Amino acid sequence: MQPRVFAILTAFLLGVLGLGSVAVTDWTPAATSAAPALPAAPSAGSAAPPATAASATPTGDPAVWTRSTLRNKMMAEMEKTDPGVALADLDRITKEQPYTVRFCHPIAHELGHQAVKRYNEDFQKVISFPHETCAAGYLHGAVEEMLNASKQPEVDLLKLCAPANKGACIHGVGHGTMFVAKQDVTAARALCNKFTSDTNRIRCSEGLFMQLFGPDEEDEKAKANLPADKIAAEPLYPCPEQPALFQSACFFYAPTYYLSSHDYANHPEAFADALKWCLNAKASGGTADCSRGVGSRTMKYNLDREDWAAQQCATAADASQRKNCAEGLVSYYTVNYTDGGAAGRLCAKITNKEMQGYCRSAAGLSSTLD
Repeated sequence: MQPRVFAILTAFLLGVLGLGSVAVTDWTPAATSAAPALPAAPSAGSAAPPATAASATPTGDPAVWTRSTLRNKMMAEMEKTDPGVALADLDRITKEQPYTVRFCHPIAHELGHQAVKRYNEDFQKVISFPHETCAAGYLHGAVEEMLNASKQPEVDLLKLCAPANKGACIHGVGHGTMFVAKQDVTAARALCNKFTSDTNRIRCSEGLFMQLFGPDEEDEKAKANLPADKIAAEPLYPCPEQPALFQSACFFYAPTYYLSSHDYANHPEAFADALKWCLNAKASGGTADCSRGVGSRTMKYNLDREDWAAQQCATAADASQRKNCAEGLVSYYTVNYTDGGAAGRLCAKITNKEMQGYCRSAAGLSSTLD
């Protein structure tokens, strides 16, 4: 099997893990009327609606969460108790208020960073708490902090996840390589190549490119290293120039940067525009991965309106792109809702019959809702 084909299949089957906002480039979003301008749920930096901003729930929580209010609550809870309590509460909030999934992953990252410091780099203690919340963001942050503090990261990265070497942990190592390499993709890729199997190199590359296109919000130094002149010449830079084994993950996470730089929260047409932007990857064979990435991010940022998310995928002019986008919808939904019936619930909420069919196909369900 060719390396790129292997990479695409493996990366998709491994499942997709979770990202935040990054610096804005000089890209100008193309005008479109394809996506209905429905009101978006509150995002990390948006103000709460005037009617509810002053009110609070009986527990004292705000009626509408922002990234900062949720982050502050979680950090305070961990300080008073332990990471397990904070993560359990974060999980509860994201299930009750799906829009918070937009920014829960970087908050979980920060909890992981702080836990490593709190427990004096005792990694086994840090990961002894249940940590699947927000697509394993806590684990990712812990691994990042461990590698960042390591004097021999090129050696320690092979030890952190051993002997189990689970995908989520190695994905976290990928995030960590970008911290160690100071956002230098080539140097981070060399660290991922320390793994001996292609499967683990791909897992590592997923974290690497997720970190590139969506650096942790709490780290002011972690900015996407995407020069404007390079992007002007190649819209999906640096994906086409990556080795075959690393291209799939790069194309998949590239839409994160596109959407954030096009202010998707205030410009919902950006989701449909992103699918058109993915067509720039045709020459490199990355359109399918990019379209899956758009579907994944669309679902991540719109978990409280699943049918609307599917409508954005339906705007693609090409049937194969619509199918790829639907695969991305399913991949993120089932990462966030891990119970066995999650995919079926998603597909049942999609009113567009074509998209519903793609959803059920991606989920391995029968073609009808019987």
